[in-house]
Amino acid sequence: MDEYSNRSRLRYREKRKKTNIILNSLIAIVILLILVVGFSIFAGNDDAAPKNPDKTQAGQKAGSPDKNSGNNGESGGQDSTHGDGTDDKSQDDDESETDEDTGDEEGEPVITEGGSSPNVKRTIENQDWKPVGTSQTGDHQVVVDSSSPDWDEMHTALAYAIGTDKNNMTTWWLERDKSKEGGAIGTVTAKGSDQAYRVYIEWVDGEGYKPVKVEELYENDKK
Repeated sequence: MDEYSNRSRLRYREKRKKTNIILNSLIAIVILLILVVGFSIFAGNDDAAPKNPDKTQAGQKAGSPDKNSGNNGESGGQDSTHGDGTDDKSQDDDESETDEDTGDEEGEPVITEGGSSPNVKRTIENQDWKPVGTSQTGDHQVVVDSSSPDWDEMHTALAYAIGTDKNNMTTWWLERDKSKEGGAIGTVTAKGSDQAYRVYIEWVDGEGYKPVKVEELYENDKK
């Protein structure tokens, strides 16, 4: 009986020992797999990171140019290039030219109430009005005739005075200004508008007609 018990215990111990060996082997395999997977993950992150971040930071701190920016990487006194290919100096020059060009624009008109007759609501004058140009040369006489060069050039000046195109304007009356040599007077309206204007123009030798005065009328007295 004792011998049988001893054999049973021995077999139990051997079986338990084998079971422990198998369990320990499985645990070791699991740990090994965990280590392998973890190493792969960390190794992948290292590859995605910059290889030499210290060098990159040092270069930026030292003022090295950023290829994604438009600056040359230097501070103070240097012209920088913009994305459209222009630099600050060129842009400043362009702005200066623009400022100079605005000097050629017309100034504010002088507006006064009333005018040469009770039908005048207000009178508009602007010293910056300019001649409209001419194709005529030599001595000039005001000719109110639709077949003359004067006719077209006078209409250009009349339209310029009221701020429209001569093709978008109706002329109700046009005559020589007997009170001024080289002058003419026209009553006009812009197409689609009932507002009538009496426009005074005068001839400038070699430059054509230019507006002198515009009277805004209460009603069209030439209609």
